[in-house]
Amino acid sequence: MPESTSAEPDTRPDQGLERLNALSEEELRTELAQCLDIERWVRAVAAAAPYADRSALLDTADAHARLITADETASALARHPRIGEKAAGADTEAAWSRGEQSAFASGTDDAAVRVQRIFRYAQREYEERFGQIYLVCASGRGPADLLADLVGRLANDRGAELAAVGRELRGIAALRLVKLLEATA
Repeated sequence: MPESTSAEPDTRPDQGLERLNALSEEELRTELAQCLDIERWVRAVAAAAPYADRSALLDTADAHARLITADETASALARHPRIGEKAAGADTEAAWSRGEQSAFASGTDDAAVRVQRIFRYAQREYEERFGQIYLVCASGRGPADLLADLVGRLANDRGAELAAVGRELRGIAALRLVKLLEATA
């Protein structure tokens, strides 16, 4: 009989998760705030520790992020730089932000520079329309992709745009949670 080609489950310990589970609640809250700095979310995710596996952590984080209010969104937006602006500081959160936006600024040819210029104009229009910065999970996304997303979101009404920002915050939080786990593995 032929051997099974299915992969064996990975039974190695998850060092990143083990490290997070071993932190005090206060230390864990500090780590989580780098992913999504909304106090209610940070407290809820920290209070549910320890986590059995990454899926449990990510599912809990997502469930609590789905409850983000408009006021919490405004607070979270205040911590994010505009697309195209580098986050200040030497902390982990600022470094992650710079890395997440690196694809946007990577193009230096004439076409990329023009798209970036058009993007800045559309970004100002967005800020005038919605009274907040345009927030998107920019990781790995270039200027043309982000411009298309921004232009599409300009057609949103206020409620639809708040929902879009909530989805983006959840995406950023999930991405950063994985980075947090991988950085400690």
